Amino acid sequence: MTAVSPDAGRIWGAAKGPLLIGAIILAGAAVITLLRGSGEGGSLDPRSYRPEGSHAAARLLEQNGVRVELTDEASAVDGATLLVTQPNLIDPQRLADLSKRAAATVLVAPASPSGRVDVETRQPGCPLAAKAGAVSTGGFTYDGEQRCYDSSLVRTGTVTMLGFGGILTNRDIDEEGNASLALTLLGQHERLVWYMPSAADRSQQKSLFDLIPDGWKFAAWQLGIAAVVIALWRARRLGRVVPEPLPVVVRAAETVEGRARLYRSSHASEHAAAVLRQATRDRLAPLVGLPFGEDPSEEIARRTSRSAASVRTLLYDQVPVDDRGLVALADELDALENEVRKA
Repeated sequence: MTAVSPDAGRIWGAAKGPLLIGAIILAGAAVITLLRGSGEGGSLDPRSYRPEGSHAAARLLEQNGVRVELTDEASAVDGATLLVTQPNLIDPQRLADLSKRAAATVLVAPASPSGRVDVETRQPGCPLAAKAGAVSTGGFTYDGEQRCYDSSLVRTGTVTMLGFGGILTNRDIDEEGNASLALTLLGQHERLVWYMPSAADRSQQKSLFDLIPDGWKFAAWQLGIAAVVIALWRARRLGRVVPEPLPVVVRAAETVEGRARLYRSSHASEHAAAVLRQATRDRLAPLVGLPFGEDPSEEIARRTSRSAASVRTLLYDQVPVDDRGLVALADELDALENEVRKA
C-alpha cells in the first residue's frame, strides 16, 4: 500500500524555499532600518561635508560663539538649545521631558503636521524671523502660537517646529536668508546640543517590528500568503490510500536468507543470537501451556531430562558469540525444541 496524503516532511519541503526568501528579505529590511541615519555622513550631520550634511551650519554657529555638542543621547540639555534632527524616533514622553529641561528646542519635521507646502522662497510674515527675511523653505506646516513662512516654521512657548531641514544643509544654507534663520533658531544660547537620534537610539521605545517600513511589511505579508498557497498546492491530497499488488512474489525462504546475509555482512552475531532465542521461547511457551512472555524453563525441565538452569541459560544467556558459536546455538535450540515436541 502506498500513502499519497501530505505529511509534515512534504509540507516543509514545499514551503521552506519561500519562507527562507521571506526571512532573508525581513532580515535585510531590519539591518537597513537599523543602519539608516547612523554614522558620519548622514542627513543634517554637523560632521558631514556632503550636500545633505550640516558642517557649514555648525561652523557658522561656532564662529558666532555657539558651542555645538553632537550627541546621540541628549542627556545634558539644561540651559542649552536642543536641536533634534529626527524627533519621530524618540519616545514622545522623553522628548517632552528634554524640551522642558532645555532652554529652547528646535524640532525638524516632527510628526502630526497640519499640512504640507512646496519648498520655495517665502517671506517670514512674523516678528520671530523678521531679521532673517526671505528664506527657501516649505515642507510640513503646523499649528502654533507664532507662525512664520506660511506655517512651515511655528513656535509654541520655547519649542520651535521646522517643517523643512534644508535651511541647515550645506547645499542650501547660503541661499536667501537661510544662514540668518539658522543663527536665529540655533544661536539663542551659548550651547547647542545637536541631537541625532536613530533607529538604534536607546531612548526610543519602539519594537523592531515598528521600525520596519510599511512597504516591507506589506511585501512580507504577500510572501507569507504566497508561501502558504504554494505549500497547499504542492502538498495537496491526491486521494485515499489504495492497495497495490506486489510486482513479484518473494518466497519466505528467500526472505530469511536475505536477512541472514544482512546480519552476516554487518557482523550482527549477537543480535542474531537474541532473535533465535526469542523465536524459540515464543514457540516453546504454547507447547508447554504458558502464555507468551512467560519463562518456560521450569516447565521444559519437567518434560525433558535437562535441568531448569541449563534450559534458562540456553534460552536467555547474553554471552557474545561469533559466527561459529551462532551455528552451534542454533543447533542446540533446535535440539531443545525437538525434545519438547517429543515429550
